[in-house]
Amino acid sequence: MSPLVALALLVLASPVRAADPCAELPKPSVTVKLLETPLALNTTYSYRSLTNLGSALARPGRQVLGLTRGNATARFTSNTPSIVDDSKRWECASPQIALTYGFSPMTVYVAREFPPGSCAHKEIHEHEMRHVDAYRKHQADIEKILADTLNARFATGGPWRGPVGQSTGRLQDELNERWLPYVQRELRKVDAAQALIDTDEEYARVANACDGEIAKRLQRGK
Repeated sequence: MSPLVALALLVLASPVRAADPCAELPKPSVTVKLLETPLALNTTYSYRSLTNLGSALARPGRQVLGLTRGNATARFTSNTPSIVDDSKRWECASPQIALTYGFSPMTVYVAREFPPGSCAHKEIHEHEMRHVDAYRKHQADIEKILADTLNARFATGGPWRGPVGQSTGRLQDELNERWLPYVQRELRKVDAAQALIDTDEEYARVANACDGEIAKRLQRGK
């Protein structure tokens, strides 16, 4: 028998592999999207009320003339197409995950003792807008970190395989117990940038702006 004929017989004798039905599923994927961040201005609170609202952040003895609050928000949604094998005991599933996150809503408060149009309002509002910018910069800066981390976990392999009916619950548990707290921790790291804005020097500058208008108003309020 010639070598060519022998090779042909070996190929014909090899078992034919069945196609993997899991290959019909889309690849696992992760999408990360920033929330729209509407900005509201609230001038209804007195500086005493704002001092109480901001007591966790303000230093002792310091009056809070303005305050910026951004609500750290993270939300996962998922769709998990699956294929069940002929025995009805096993399945393969492909997680399709979407994360929406950011600081929303966001509200700037300026004490009502300093009405819009006044020099004091302008100085306080401009200071608070630095906090708004810090929120927005931080949420943009962590987008790639979040995407890379979640993709490394969910989108580098093939479909999940396991007992039928368990993939969706397993995914939801992991998102809630591990990844939602992780995103919240990354969002809270903005606190370090916010603290750098509220220095003693910046507080003194704002308090003494507008020819002492703010300092005089605070003195009259004591």
